[in-house]
This record gives sequence, C-alpha cells and structure tokens, in this order.
Amino acid sequence: MALKQSLQQKMLQKLSPQQIQLMKMLQLPTIALEARIKDEIEGNPALEEGREETQTDEYDVSDNDSQESELSDAEKEFDFSDYMDDDDTPDYKYQANNYSKDDDEKTLPIGSASTFHERLLNQLNLKRLSEKQHAICEHLIGSLDDSGYLRREVTSVVDDLAFTRSIMTSEEEVEHLLTTVVQDMDPAGIGCRDLQECLLIQIRRKEQSITVRTAREILEHFYNEFVKKHYEKITSRLEIDEEDLREAIEEIIHLNPKPGNSMNETSRPVEQVIPDFTVKTEGDELQVLLNARNAPELRMSRKYSEMLEEFARIKGKPNKAQREAMMFVKQKLDSARWFIDAIRQRQNTLMITMQAIVDYQRDYFLSGDETKLKPMILKDIAERINMDISTVSRVSNSKYVQTAYGTFQLKYFFSESLTNDEGEEVSTREVKKILQDLIEGEDKRKPWTDENLAKELKGKGYNIARRTVAKYREQLGIPVARLRKQL
Repeated sequence: MALKQSLQQKMLQKLSPQQIQLMKMLQLPTIALEARIKDEIEGNPALEEGREETQTDEYDVSDNDSQESELSDAEKEFDFSDYMDDDDTPDYKYQANNYSKDDDEKTLPIGSASTFHERLLNQLNLKRLSEKQHAICEHLIGSLDDSGYLRREVTSVVDDLAFTRSIMTSEEEVEHLLTTVVQDMDPAGIGCRDLQECLLIQIRRKEQSITVRTAREILEHFYNEFVKKHYEKITSRLEIDEEDLREAIEEIIHLNPKPGNSMNETSRPVEQVIPDFTVKTEGDELQVLLNARNAPELRMSRKYSEMLEEFARIKGKPNKAQREAMMFVKQKLDSARWFIDAIRQRQNTLMITMQAIVDYQRDYFLSGDETKLKPMILKDIAERINMDISTVSRVSNSKYVQTAYGTFQLKYFFSESLTNDEGEEVSTREVKKILQDLIEGEDKRKPWTDENLAKELKGKGYNIARRTVAKYREQLGIPVARLRKQL
C-alpha cells in the first residue's frame, strides 16, 4: 500500500488546560484542596494569600507608549537587573538563631507509638530463651498479620527459617515455641491459627467459673453448632437450660476476635471528616453555607504586576535576558490568574450543585426523616443546574455536608427508585429504612426469613421480590435469619 498525503477537516472538542485544572479541583475534598493551594503558592511566586486589592485583567506589553506615565521616585529607582543577578546570597546567611530565653518556643511535639510487632518483641526480650529459640519466636512474631493471627502453616515457617536465616529446626519445635511462648504473650489470643483457637486461648486465661467452663466446653466440642446457632443441640448434649447457655454465649461474645487490632489502636491515625457544606434550618427556610476553607482569599502578586509594567516602559528593543524574564513573569501571572479563576468557578459550581440537592430533598432537610428522601440520580441534578453528569459526579465525590441530623456524604442523598402499589416512585433508601425497622422489631427467637420480610413489605405497599430483599439486607450488613437468632 503506497503512502500518500491528504488534507482533512475535522471538528474536535478538546479540553483546555484551564478546564482540565477545574475538573481536577472539583473532585478534591477540603483537606486535599488546602494541600493543592499550598503547593501552588510554593511553586508560583506570583500567587499570594490575602484579599485582592486591585485586579489586573489584561496584560498588554506590546504598546509601550500607551503604558508610559509619570513615574514615582520608587519606580525610577527600580532596576530589574537586581533580580537577574546570578550571584544570589544564600538564604541561610539571612537567618539568625539568637532567640531570647523569654521567647516562647512554637515547636509542636510529634506523637509516636510503638507498633504491634515492636510491643511483642519487647515482651519476647523478657523471656529466657536460647539464641535459636529467640530467633524462631522473632520470626513467628514477624509472620503475624495485623489481627494477630499466624496465617502460615508450620511447615512453611520451618522452610523459611532454613532458607532465610539458615536455622535448622523441626515442626515440633516451632509448634512448641508457638504455643508456649508466642501464644503466652499479651493480649491473649496472639499467635492463633483460627478464630476457635483465638477464643479458646482467651477463655482459658479467665477465672474458671461455671459459666466460663461451659463456654470453654462449647468452644472445644460444639464450635460448629455454636457458629451455626444450633442451640437446641448444645443444650441437649451439655444438659443445660437456655439461661445457662445464654450466660455462656454472653461470655464468648465479649472475647476479642482480633487481638492484634487492640494493640494497633494507639498507633492508628485519627481520621477526621471536615464537612464541605453546612445546611442550616431557619423555620421553613434552608440556608446552604460553603466551608470557608473552600473559599480561600488569593491574589496575584503586586510586585510581579509592577515588573511587567516596568518591562512595558522599556525604550527600544529588549535584549534576550529581558525577553526571557518578561515571558517568565507573564507566565507566572497568567498561571496565578487561571488558578484563582479555577478556585472561584469551583466555589460557584459547588454552591449551585449543593443548592439543587437541598431543593430536591427539601422534605428530608426540614424533617430529618429518612423515609422522606426522594429517588434522585446524578442526571436529575445535572438537568436542574444545566451541567454535565460528570461534573455532578465530581462534586458529590468525597464531599460531606453537615446538617442538624448529622454529617453525611453527598452520595448518601442519591438513590434509585421503586414503584409502590399506588404507582408512586419511592427511594430505595426508604425501602431499606423500613426493612431495617422490620428486622429490628422482629422476634429474635424466631427471626423473619427473606420470604417473610418480602411479605411484610408487600403488606406495606412495597411489592419487591425475595431476592431484592436479600440484596438490600446484605447492603445494610444484616445477616440471614439463622444468624440473627437469639435466646
């Protein structure tokens, strides 16, 4: 096939760099936006924090005569060559450490905590072990997961010790050290292989009362029946009544199924949700407020604007260095202006979208009743504000709103619709709320199956199938009827 050249006309729709910047900033939550602004200020010296005093919308450097005006003494003394000097004095020569003893020290302490494995190693160092035994126990501790379980087979641990540490041992020795040393550490349950072993280790350390001995017997010999809640088999084989079984089960459910997590709580970072919006109720009026952190005061540097004005007053043709400096200053000013415009457009888009959501779900924001949430999808809001669905999706992503009834993610208010017996469209969230209320009010000795729940919902006017009930129940994190059974 021969190569040939041809001309074609095409219509393409491409996003400008400014539009791409706006789209990326729309989906940022408050904390990420603060970090983005900080990075931009550090990278662009023409961008400053603070309220803008005068705004320069256009920069015209082609017409020098039109820019000429009477200069002040400070402007006459201004020489841009001072900024072009390569022999800059290092910053450290302008720093001083001669602080007075009376000055308050503003440094913040950095909190640190030992990790889960470090605490176990500290306990291991207190035990009297040979060098080989210490190395084996150290390897076992390093093999534990965050929950405190040993998920690897003993044979695999023996192979790891031989290949990685050149320690020749046997399965019996590793098993012995695991059960007598590692599993003897605190918290109880560390080094277990499964949940049954974890609970047994904890129950054996308790004071052996009648209830504890019953719970231990259940875990040792009737664990499968306990998990499947076949309580009749347990009471008949142990020859106990329901009250004794209830006390034993109460003892078991207070044990810790993940002992390693209890040691990780202090070192886990605290996650704090910062709401992007606040909805206040004043009688029948709803007021939407944007978090002040989403509306920072930014301005373009006046010094950089003056530099550009100074270039415009240059007589004659500027040299290469002056042209490069002029282009650099103009580029930084344009970048700062684009960034400030993107922040303003982001604020405007966030407010318009949130106001549309509040207007759509007005009944809920006035009452806080979850059953009054209307079915709402991204398309409904996009049509109201005359924007694309992707824009609404970016706004609702990782954003939170604070209301009088709690703080919710924006996606909480979006849901699909169902049609009830009266032909009205209702939100699936309303159906889930009614389903949850039905399960909370059921007889726990004989909990309703999904078929029974479907019949109850049908009696309330919601004609949905059993499989749909099962799907909603799983989304709510509610187990099946057999696992909800209580004595």
